[in-house]
Amino acid sequence: MDEKVTNLPPDPVDPATIAKHLGALRVADAVDALDALDHPTAVAVLKAMPSALAVQLFDEAGLVHPHKIVELLPDALAGAILHGISADRRVEIFRKLKAPDRQRLSKLLSPEDQTALAQLLTYQDHTAGGMMTTEFLSLPPDLRVGEALRHIREVANEKETIYSIYIVDPATRRLIQPISLRDLILAEPSATIGSIERHREPIVVLPNTDREEVSALISKYDLLAIPVVEASGKIVGIVTVDDVIDVMVEEATEDAQRFGGMESLDAPYMEISFLGMIKKRAGWLCALFLSEMLTASAMQHYEAELERAVVLTLFIPLIMSSGGNSGSQATSLIIRALALGEVKLKDWWRIASRELPSGIVLGSILGVIGFARITIWQMAGLYDYGEHWTLIAATVGCALVGIVTFGSLAGSMLPFLLKRLGFDPATASAPFVATLVDVTGLIIYFSIAYQILRGTLL
Repeated sequence: MDEKVTNLPPDPVDPATIAKHLGALRVADAVDALDALDHPTAVAVLKAMPSALAVQLFDEAGLVHPHKIVELLPDALAGAILHGISADRRVEIFRKLKAPDRQRLSKLLSPEDQTALAQLLTYQDHTAGGMMTTEFLSLPPDLRVGEALRHIREVANEKETIYSIYIVDPATRRLIQPISLRDLILAEPSATIGSIERHREPIVVLPNTDREEVSALISKYDLLAIPVVEASGKIVGIVTVDDVIDVMVEEATEDAQRFGGMESLDAPYMEISFLGMIKKRAGWLCALFLSEMLTASAMQHYEAELERAVVLTLFIPLIMSSGGNSGSQATSLIIRALALGEVKLKDWWRIASRELPSGIVLGSILGVIGFARITIWQMAGLYDYGEHWTLIAATVGCALVGIVTFGSLAGSMLPFLLKRLGFDPATASAPFVATLVDVTGLIIYFSIAYQILRGTLL
């Protein structure tokens, strides 16, 4: 917030002065400065600046609460801004408006804008339809290249992008092929744009395609935009790369928060209310706490063994943390691989066949370290583990192999299981995996201890 405030002139009082200052800044910096103001002051500043600049500011995704500001604007200015911004940004704002404000402000739009808005609001937020814009450049196949370039110059300011152009059947609106502005510039002016060589079938998505899949396709094929088509092939919109970048940041933020064992925040950290933050964190924390109770139950089950061999309790934190760490590593790797499309659900057995030997090797490394640690402490006189210290060291070493192997295998398979059940794989967060491995780790530890120490300490 401090960085945003520094974009404002010293002791800003006069809205006109602030508006003039914002007009001299880059748009992104002006958005940061506008965000630093309280909403009534922001409204006064917007009223004092040219409407074209206000449209630019509202068209930036960096503006945190445009819906709260537009609610307070005079109808004339609100209507000009809502008409001037891109269709996808308009939808984003309307999704956050309360019903009365949504109805009031929608009446300020032109009939064409109202129709487009109503159509886009029917799509779910996390789909291609929910993030697309209807302001794309489409041309009929029989148009001459020279005429197409003249047309682009005339409508460029009204379109989301002019670098991706779509040739469509004028009667059915079915997508024939996409071309780039470069293709047009290099083509003969007298040629028809439909005669421009088609290299491959166009890459398209359906309106209900998940936005993560859309992001993956744009990233994989280095697209500036991807067309959204209905099952009939009719093009209804496009998703541009700048929208995808915003989605990737949002998805990465959600995943990072879920990795920490909590619900994702629906607003910046400093703007979440105290009660809202408690609600976001308490549910998962209680679930993890209840799960950890199983650990206490497991220890109670082995109470007799612990009484006879108290020395085993010294290594419980070591055993549990090692299994949890290995599980968290595997979970993080697989969740990211799933998100990037590097692995699919059908690849679960390949992942298992990699994680099983990996877990054995990693567990063996830790097992050797654990065995060496007990040996060094015993031989150096730092601690006396008793006459059966070699068996205790062997127990710890073997237990680490088993627990780390289980942790790696369980941590890698949980994301697949959750995805198969229709949940977000990020839900298999590090705390959740650690809790699962804690309980099973104790069972593995004491089972191995019973087999090795039976007849001596047990």
